[in-house]
Amino acid sequence: MEDILNKEPVKRVQKELSEFSNELKVTVLNSSAKTAQQAAESLNTEVGSIVKSLLFKTEDGFVLCLVSGDKRCSLNNLKKIKNQKNVSMANADEVKKVTGFSIGGVSPVAHLQQLEIFIDEELNRFNYIFAAAGHPNCIFKINFDNLKKITKGSIENITE
Repeated sequence: MEDILNKEPVKRVQKELSEFSNELKVTVLNSSAKTAQQAAESLNTEVGSIVKSLLFKTEDGFVLCLVSGDKRCSLNNLKKIKNQKNVSMANADEVKKVTGFSIGGVSPVAHLQQLEIFIDEELNRFNYIFAAAGHPNCIFKINFDNLKKITKGSIENITE
């Protein structure tokens, strides 16, 4: 348990959360939250309140989409927003290189590279939402407005 909190990616997330607000803390779950469904079960919450952090490759770099756990990110919507023909999911190596996180633990904050971030407006349905914090067993709880502020993300219609 303690070991997880000392992992570099988790510490990076905690540092950014602490700088934003003393109230934001990384929580270690007893079970893996690799998928939105697993996270929801661990937290006893609706799957829609889980933030999926999905990295996409565009013609000019990468974009991170923060999507409600019960929604699917729409490539067509992303292509329209970016005004680009070629947008695809980043692969595991790209995710690790760009964000510094492994798939299943990608946090909305504390990336290795500066990223453009789009936020699914559907996350606004919940008082609190839960996002990965650098490890498949780590999450943090945040409200929609603070997620928007801490990520400097823009609200876009990115789901199907």
